[in-house]
This record gives sequence, C-alpha cells and structure tokens, in this order.
Amino acid sequence: MIPTPSVLTATHEVLNQAHALQDYNAYTSNLALQEAVAREQAGWAHDWLIERGAEVGSAEWIEHGRLANVNPPQLKLFDRYGNRRDEVEFHPSWHECLGWLKRHGCDTGPWADPKPGAHVARAAAYVMFAEIEDGSLCPTTMTYGAVPALRHAPEIAREWLPLLLSRDYDQRFIPATKKRGALIGMGITEKQGGSDVRANMTRAEPAGDGIWRLTGHKWFLSAPMCDAFLVTAQSPKGLSCFFVPRWTPDGRLNEIRIQRFKDKLGDRSNAGTEAEFWGSQGWLVGEEGRGIPTVLEMGVYTRLDCAIGSTGIMRAALSQALHHTSLRSAFGKLLRQQPLMMNVLADMALETEAATALSLRLARAFDAQQEDNDGAETLLRRILTPVAKFWICKRCPTLVAEAMEVHGGNGYVDEGPMPRLFRQSPLNSIWEGSGNVMCLDTLRAMERHPRSVEVLAAEIAPALGKDRAFDRFVAKLKDGLNNPQDIEIRSRELTQGIALAMQGALLLCHAPAPVAEAFCASRLTPGHCGGAFGTLPAASDFKGLIDRAWPGPQA
Repeated sequence: MIPTPSVLTATHEVLNQAHALQDYNAYTSNLALQEAVAREQAGWAHDWLIERGAEVGSAEWIEHGRLANVNPPQLKLFDRYGNRRDEVEFHPSWHECLGWLKRHGCDTGPWADPKPGAHVARAAAYVMFAEIEDGSLCPTTMTYGAVPALRHAPEIAREWLPLLLSRDYDQRFIPATKKRGALIGMGITEKQGGSDVRANMTRAEPAGDGIWRLTGHKWFLSAPMCDAFLVTAQSPKGLSCFFVPRWTPDGRLNEIRIQRFKDKLGDRSNAGTEAEFWGSQGWLVGEEGRGIPTVLEMGVYTRLDCAIGSTGIMRAALSQALHHTSLRSAFGKLLRQQPLMMNVLADMALETEAATALSLRLARAFDAQQEDNDGAETLLRRILTPVAKFWICKRCPTLVAEAMEVHGGNGYVDEGPMPRLFRQSPLNSIWEGSGNVMCLDTLRAMERHPRSVEVLAAEIAPALGKDRAFDRFVAKLKDGLNNPQDIEIRSRELTQGIALAMQGALLLCHAPAPVAEAFCASRLTPGHCGGAFGTLPAASDFKGLIDRAWPGPQA
C-alpha cells in the first residue's frame, strides 16, 4: 500500500529538535565570566565585552568558525612558473577570524595599551572567541607571547613592534616592511627531541653583520603564514633563540621550505607544518647560548592562553548542552528538568565556572606584575601558570565528551559543533608543554622560588574556615608540598591539588554559596575528584547552578 501524502508529510515533520544555538550574547549569558572580569580589575571593559559577546554569538561569526574548519588551508609550494613559493592559502573566513582577533587586540592589546586589567579584558575576549574558532588563536597567542621575548633584541623590536602592536590584519604574502600589521610564529620542536629542546639539532652559523644562517628541520612549525618566527638552534655557544623573518631585508623569500602539512586530529583551520631551514637568515634574540630562557619567556604567555582557550572550549560545550536540554524533551519533561540530567549539567557548569575563575585570576597576575613592588604577583604567576594549564586543559576533553553525550547521536554528527570541539579539546594539554612538563615546571617554580609557596598560601588563606572539606584538603596539600620524598613521582597529584585548592578558594570567597559548597563537596572530598560528571551530592542546588550557568541566550 502506497502511503498517502499526508502520512509522508507527518513522517518528515521535525519535532522535539533543538534549533542551532546562534544570535545570543556570549558575554551576558556567562555570569561567571562577567563577575570574574569585574573582580579581576577589568570592569572598565564591561560594555566593550558586551559588544564583542554579541558579535561572537551571532550567526555570522559562528558560520565563519565553521567555514574556516571545513575549508582547510592549501599548500602552494611553487608558483605557476616553477619558482619556490612555500605559501599557504586560507579560506576567507580564516582571514575574517584573524582580522577580528587583531582588530580587538587579542594578540598584543595589553602591550599596545597597558593598564590595570588589560590582560584580563583580553582573556575574556579570548575565552569567548575560543567558543567559535580555535585555530586562529594559535598565531594570535604566539604574537602575544613574542612581544616580551623580542624586547631582548632592541633593534628588531624597534622595527617590528609597531607592526605587531598594530590593530590592522594584513593577510598579504609580502615583506613585512610593506604591511600594515604582522604576526609571529615559532619553530622549536624537532622530531628527535619533543619537549627536550636541548636535543635540537638545527644549526646556526654567524654570517657577518649580525646575520646568522640556520640549517635544519623542525617537526612542527606553527602557523607558517606568519611574518616571522622565533626559532631555536644550536650556535657555537649552545642553544640560542633566533628571529627568522619570512622575507629577507632585501625583499627575497627567506629559505624556509615547508615540507608538508600535519594531518591533525583537530585544529583543521590552522596549518601545522614541518619545515626545513636551508641557510635561512636569522638574527639573535637574547644572549647566545641562553635560548631556552628566552623562548620560555614567550612560553609563559602562550601557556596562559592554553588555560584560557580550554576554558572557552569548555564554556562552548556547556552552552551547547544547556541550550539543547532547554529545548529537547524526554519522558514528559525537558531534559534540563530531568533529575539525573540536572546533576550532569550542574556538574559541568561547576567545572566551567571554576576554570573561568582560575584562568582570569591568573590573567590578573600577568597584569599586576607590571607594578609588583614586593614580587608576590610575579611569583604567583610563575607557579600558577603551569598549574592552570595542566588542570584546566586536562579537564577540558572529559567535559566536552560529556557535553557531546548530552546531545545523543546528534552530538556525534559533524553537521553540528560538538565533534569539532571534541577534536580540539586535547590540543592545549599537548601544545606548549605536556602535562608532565607542566607538573615538573610547577616543582621547578617551588624549588627556584621557595617564597612562591608562601605567596600561594596567602592567596588561599582568606577562604580557610569557610568550609570543612576545603580546610582538610588544604591541610593535606600543605603536608604533601612540605614532604620532599618522591615529590617528582607525586607531582601530578600536587599540581592537581594546587589547582583545586585555588579554584576552591576563589569560589568560596567570590561565588554564590551553592556554587562553592557544591565544588568543595564534589572536588575536595576523597574519592570524588576526577570522577564522572553527574555525581554531585543530592543536597546540591542543581537548578540554581544550571540557572546561573544559562540565564538564557540573551541578545
């Protein structure tokens, strides 16, 4: 029997499906971010961030993020006549994304206009943009970190800083001297070394007039479309850092030869490459033989952005889950009203708020170091940077996976945003130093700067006495930090403990009581930390936590 047209129509009627999350304000719908911005001395940026939040949440910008990823970059090794070109071509939406980031100072804004809260305001904008497109944040972050590193090379800084501080994005593949703005990448990792930068084999030989010639292979050259790179190489006095422009001062292409694109799990909009240096021209940055400290100065800032970026990815996943469950029904109720789903959503909201609080407090430490008379904020920045990167980036993939599951089968289909968020979610934990490197760096901060532990304790102290679970957790953490036995093998436990103690302290001092109480009960009691989402105690204010995290997609 052939179905009647009316039956066919009913069969294809779309019911009980959520529409796409778009045309909402990514800032006004995020109370935790708003409160952190005000608390960390960037309240002056509130109206500016409202404007940016409306842009980021618009259908237009969400589509730019999608298009930049479904249309990956193309490698053009040669021009039509056979001349070596080593050029990367991007989809227009990629350029729109970088234009937005450059225009709003997400690369070098705090350096161009230094004032209290500048790094915090930038971090808030960065969090929001990470919700829609993450590949373009790679060159943005490296340019941000390159500015303090280049101050070790005054002549280079004099010529290049105006281009880096510019708010103009200039996509043309021409010498930087002819451009309105510039971006910086980096080439450090080699196939035989990975995190062991001292194992680099790329060589640098002096060629006279301050010019060095670099020869070697880089296993990862990040963002090859950039106008210049900070590159590590072995010089006669040891591992050194060099500034290697894409074009030489006389207007010729520098001998940087792209070998291939990396076929990455995610980060598809960005071109990760292998590259060889064939006698490439470079200029020394910092002291010869002291390349690692010079590069690490850049790395401190890029590691901050790993934590901030993962916070944005977590917020994106949470927003998608809250939006979906606010519109989808099952068993006679909205998913958002089902008791067990409420536990899952509230738990994810708690994790995201804790990440937001920690990452923006860390950003304030970067601001405060400018006028840090007693050195406390500098020390706090030193120890909290690897801690925040380790913990927030570790929690990100787990949360995104849970948020994907909230959508059921729809969450696993590439037409929606969840698979891209999931593929992106592990990257920040790997980039700029893996988890083990971060934990060892935390130990190094305590060993080289013993006062940093005192500064950390002072930061946590105002929360003591507010929650018994918190007090017990902090006491156990202090015992662990003061015990040198097997400290390296325990460094993951200790780094995780510092992160949780800081998050607990921030929430106890600044968040509503239901948020802080649920965090301490679920994260700071034995057997709970790192478990499955949706295991908050039954006494938790589930509805209050959900309503706080998603007051509505306000325009």
